[in-house]
Order: sequence, then structure tokens, then C-alpha cells
Amino acid sequence: MSWIRIPKVEGQASRQAHADLPAGTFERELGKEGFYGPATQMHHRHPPTGWQSVDGPLRPRAFDAKKLPTASNCPWRASMLFNNANVQIRFMTLQEHMDHLVRNADGDELIFIHQGSGDLFCDYGHLGFNEGDYLMLPRGTQWRMNVTEPVQALLIEASNDSYRLPDKGLVSQQAIFDPAMLDTPAIDEAFIAQQDEAEWRVMVKRRDQLSTITYPFNPLDAVGWHGSLMPVRLNWRDIRPLMSHRYHVPPSAHSTFVASRFVVCTFVPRPFESDPHALNVPFFHSNDDYDELIFYHYGQFFSRDHIYPGMMTLHPSGIPHGPHPKALKNADSKRSGMTDEVAVMVDTRDALAVCEQAMTIEWPDYVDSWK
Repeated sequence: MSWIRIPKVEGQASRQAHADLPAGTFERELGKEGFYGPATQMHHRHPPTGWQSVDGPLRPRAFDAKKLPTASNCPWRASMLFNNANVQIRFMTLQEHMDHLVRNADGDELIFIHQGSGDLFCDYGHLGFNEGDYLMLPRGTQWRMNVTEPVQALLIEASNDSYRLPDKGLVSQQAIFDPAMLDTPAIDEAFIAQQDEAEWRVMVKRRDQLSTITYPFNPLDAVGWHGSLMPVRLNWRDIRPLMSHRYHVPPSAHSTFVASRFVVCTFVPRPFESDPHALNVPFFHSNDDYDELIFYHYGQFFSRDHIYPGMMTLHPSGIPHGPHPKALKNADSKRSGMTDEVAVMVDTRDALAVCEQAMTIEWPDYVDSWK
């Protein structure tokens, strides 16, 4: 089985994608399977986001997670913002130590620490964490957090699935980040010291229902382990992004973790494309196969306007999206500089449902920000 591919050029078109656009045109990419399948670059007289209005469920949406109420110290009570059959996305706030353990029996858990620091204790041992860390916890891991500084974190569950590393192809498995940078928990003094004979509760989530298992001792009582399944930690500062000074690489080049039906990408600071013939802002694309959800962690996202750290945007499949007018206007002036942004993108193959809690923190005028 193979894609139908007939290379063809019609009308006025550039020979190279994302470079040497015909004068006065705006490029839009139509592609299959996100950025992984065959694609065509269209050249338009007007920006594909130059709409007068958008009515209905395809409108671009923005949300401000900073406006969420402070939740309890249980991750399963954290605000559910978006979900589908393959992923659940929550935003968690911890002000104090967790006084119980939790276990996700529905899938692997990926935690991105937006603010704060502390210590993770789990079946495998002790692992400190800070702002900007990813913590990947395999399905079934028992864990809790001690808080040094109040924590705000994005929780991304791979429902009935597992997280894997992306295939890095031609650039080797050490590209983007070397797997040697993945830190793992340790059976250290801090882990041994937290073991006791007191009563402990474990709140287990299975099929989105909670069960409480009570032990007359701390079940984090391991003295050692060996194997190839374990939690890992990765900080965005350890990511070395793929770059090209002559070509704007697609978001798929920034993949960090992948599951069967979605991908997690990390945008980190990098030089702008310097070639005067190349685009140095994201190209417009039709978004025909994936919903795109972005969480803005740090800095000023160069292709967006009026979006700040702690906010999230959702661009549903079925409507084009791309840079704001301000980003297009300032593109050439940035060719000698660097991006100043850190963001987490979740691209889902299946449509995301917007949960009721997310609707309470929505910025309804986002759809008009391209005018």
C-alpha cells in the first residue's frame, strides 16, 4: 500500500516549499497525517486566516489556566480541561505535600512542571523535580509529590497507551536530546527515610473511577530493582532543537514523546531562519488530520499575539491556522535574532472535547485576533 503521489506544478508556484514564495502570496500547506505524509503547498493572494468571522465548533479557542481555582492535593481531582478516548489533559496545582499515593491504571502519565519544585517518590525511588521538567510515569506506578515551592503542572495521560521516544531517522538517536539525558529515580537516603509503618492510602484511577487501597505500611518500600521499565525526567533546557537557517522545519521535528494517537512536541529557543528567501514564521497549514493544543510555558510565542505563559490554544482539525498578522509583519526584522519561547504542543489524531472546566477560563475573542 502506498500514497498516490504525482508530482505536479500548477500556475505560479515556488519550486521549494517554504521558500521563494511568489510575490504578494501566502503559502498554505495541505498534508496527510499531520506533517508525516504527502503534502502540497498552495499560494494564496490573502492569508488563509483572514476570516471575517467563524461560527461553530471549528473556531480557534484560547484558555487561561492561571484562572483555574486552586484544587485539592490529589492529581485525580485536578481540573480536566480536554480529553478524547486516547488522551486526558488536566492542570494540577499543589500547595503542599501529598498525604497519600496515587496510581494511574488507565495509562502512562506525562507531567510537565510549569511552576514550582519538589520531590517525587514512587515505586522506583526518589527523583527531584523543578520548573520545566517532564516526568514520565509508566502506567501502574505508585507515586506522590512533596512540595518545596507550590507546583503548577500539566498532566497528559496516554489513555490505555504508552509513551515512546520519536523515531529520529537520519539525524541519529542522539539528536534533539540524547537518551542519556533521561534521569531516573534512585533508591537513595531520602527514599529509605520516607519508608515507615504508618497507615497509607493509595488512590487508584481505573476507567475514570477511583478506588482507595489502604495499607498499614508505606507501600513505597522497595529496597532495589532492575529492568528496562521506569519513570524518566527530562528538562526542556536539555533539548537541542533541529534547526535550518534556510528552511522552516515543521513542528513534527520538535517531537519529544509519542503515543499511538497523539504526539507531544516541545518548542524551545532557537535562532530564526536567516536566509532572506526562506519563511521564518510557521507556514499556514490546513490542519486536516490533527487537533493542535499548545500550552505556553515561558516567554513570548513569536507566532502568536496576546498569548502569555499559562495560556493554552486549541486549533481544531478542519480549519486553517498560522501566524498572527503581527508575526508576519515583523518576520524579516527577526532574521538575526532568537525565538524567546517555551511551549508544549499536543497534536491529537482524534478530536479533543473541551471540558466544562476549560469553558470557564476561555478567552472568547481569540478567534478575532487575526483581524
